[in-house]
Amino acid sequence: QVQLVESGGGLVQAGGSLRLSCAASGSIFSINDMGWYRQAPGKERELVAVITRGGSTNYADSMKGRFTISRDNAKNTVYLQMNSLKAEDTAVYYCTAISYRVYWGQGTQVTVSS
Repeated sequence: QVQLVESGGGLVQAGGSLRLSCAASGSIFSINDMGWYRQAPGKERELVAVITRGGSTNYADSMKGRFTISRDNAKNTVYLQMNSLKAEDTAVYYCTAISYRVYWGQGTQVTVSS
């Protein structure tokens, strides 16, 4: 089993920045990819970014250039630096880890005021 705990969400003005963190515990040796998804009210959950154990990254097109995913394998933590935030970035952001199955965190709310 893998447990994921997100932190760093909150309220920010448009154009501002936030940094999300997600700490993994449990069977961390089994984790390959880690990433972030988000779900806005009334919308489906969508990919934000993923990062492999080796550091290769992939982003949703709308996040490229504004969001940066990174990973500290020694701390079993994945980060999401979000810059130039827009009102449409408002959502619950979920951390995910992929090992033998997909694990999800509880989510952290990000609210961007316009």
